[in-house]
Amino acid sequence: MGKKHKPREGSMAFYPRKRALKETPVFTSFKTVSKIEGVKPLNFFGYKAGMVHVMAKNDHAKSHKKGMTMQIPCTVLECPPLKVFGVRAYTKDSYGSHVLGEVLTAKLDKNLARRQQSFAKKKKEHKIEDLEARKSEISEVHLLVHTNPAMTTMGKKKPAISEIALSGTPEEQFNFAKSKLGQELKAQDVFKDSQFVDVKAVTKGFGTTGPVKRFGVKVFGRKGKYHRKPGTYGPWNPSSIMFTVARAGQHGYHARVEFNKKVLLISSDFKKINPSAGFEDYGDLRNDFILIAGSTPGIVKRLIALREPARKTLESKWKIGPIESFSTQPSTGVAL
Repeated sequence: MGKKHKPREGSMAFYPRKRALKETPVFTSFKTVSKIEGVKPLNFFGYKAGMVHVMAKNDHAKSHKKGMTMQIPCTVLECPPLKVFGVRAYTKDSYGSHVLGEVLTAKLDKNLARRQQSFAKKKKEHKIEDLEARKSEISEVHLLVHTNPAMTTMGKKKPAISEIALSGTPEEQFNFAKSKLGQELKAQDVFKDSQFVDVKAVTKGFGTTGPVKRFGVKVFGRKGKYHRKPGTYGPWNPSSIMFTVARAGQHGYHARVEFNKKVLLISSDFKKINPSAGFEDYGDLRNDFILIAGSTPGIVKRLIALREPARKTLESKWKIGPIESFSTQPSTGVAL
């Protein structure tokens, strides 16, 4: 068998390879609003608990494995309900979108002060009526939410703060946000079984590494002057080093997006997937969970952002029957 040729591993698209600015993943673009009927949240967050594999039948009509039971590796995301603690309105002009104003709920969670000290101080009362009076200027409305890691068993209490985008017209968005202020948002309110989602997270960090681990360049033999360096950094003239030359630097801890991941199951029955000893380095699930086919970026306990798919999906290639069993539970031979 021939040797695989890969003179430089790693895409040139990911430059500069710097550390992510923050560990909370943020989506800045969403599916065109006109393609979604009514008003609904477009993104959600969950904590990565680990991976399992499930057994399910292949229902793809044109597949040579139709009707056969497949083993599918899956990522388990625990999704405690998000708390909607504020509403943020945007206005748009010739220079882009700007924050018009925001309203916070009267009663804030005590753990919010762990994330931002200003939430511990007494603030002036915010009224939704003040925003409603300027409704004609609103171009878009987002929900201000925070996660609830204290509801999990992973030992974390500091919540992450982010925004939830909404579909629909500005008026529909405002009415929906007004009704959700101070309420909880669950994964079932955003996604459903067997749909596709985009996932975003900060990948596992390796710190500063050399060009061999970072780009996969060839290791020279024992007679070489250097062993773990590129053969050349460039010509004498022009006397500069191109950015495409493999150099040592930050490896990992980058924000990455993966498109069109299949949601196999959204359930609140966490007992049927919990291993007897809990997920390694995480613990037991105690909240709703999402089962995603394949892997996702990030390590265990990392926050994963999900959104409605921004690209076209191929439904025909992912037709899977009911899940028959989980690798964390003894098989009963009965579909769950």
